[in-house]
Amino acid sequence: MKVKDEIVIEVCATSIMSAIAADKGGAGRIELCDNIHEGGTTPSYGSIKMATEITNLDVCILLRPRGGDFLYTDIEFEVMKQDIRIAKELGAVGIVTGILNSKGSVDLKRMQELIDLARPMQVVFHRAFDLCSDPIFVLNQLMDLGIDRLLTSGQQNKVMDGASLIRELVNISEGRIDIMPGSGINTSNFIELVEKTGARNFHLTGRSPVFSDMQYQKEEVILNSFNHRLDFEWLETNSEIIAEIVRQSKLVNKKSP
Repeated sequence: MKVKDEIVIEVCATSIMSAIAADKGGAGRIELCDNIHEGGTTPSYGSIKMATEITNLDVCILLRPRGGDFLYTDIEFEVMKQDIRIAKELGAVGIVTGILNSKGSVDLKRMQELIDLARPMQVVFHRAFDLCSDPIFVLNQLMDLGIDRLLTSGQQNKVMDGASLIRELVNISEGRIDIMPGSGINTSNFIELVEKTGARNFHLTGRSPVFSDMQYQKEEVILNSFNHRLDFEWLETNSEIIAEIVRQSKLVNKKSP
């Protein structure tokens, strides 16, 4: 069963510099995305190309044309299909996506179309799952579709609060799909989450602040609508944080039967 495999650390890399840091820290895989403040959107052609060329990691591409909900127009759906073709062309190993219908379950027709277009790449269903109306019903939908992994916080804002549901998903799935906890994983709670969830794939950013080298900083003009400070300070994956998580995962692997 898949749940008995060694632990894999996947880094949510929000830039090429974060992808490089994830590689340096020993991650097993990255999900490359952009605009994490909106929950993540599809990264640029250039970012995908660079990540697949200069890192040694398996690169999965977030396939999400905008922030907001997961109910897409026909035009947005066509954009997603074009992005799958680009991801495949550039050597990505997988896509990370999710489409819901207005009632809160999976849009089976559209998801099947994306899966067929993406193969033989891996297909991961993302945290659209955390907004679905019936998690067990949707889990079965995803298994019937042949989805490879499910990224979820257990339908809570932070994964620690959703650990019990994640454990239930792992037990129900019986290895038919890899359940991958994500949202709020760090060096202080990782081992506890492994024990509570029984999962073997984990998803985190491992970020820390990066400070601008700009000597001249025009403070009266604000470009970042979330926080003016972020015009000259931002977050990137920290290779040392990833290395510590990887170290902890190896300790758990050694203890596993």
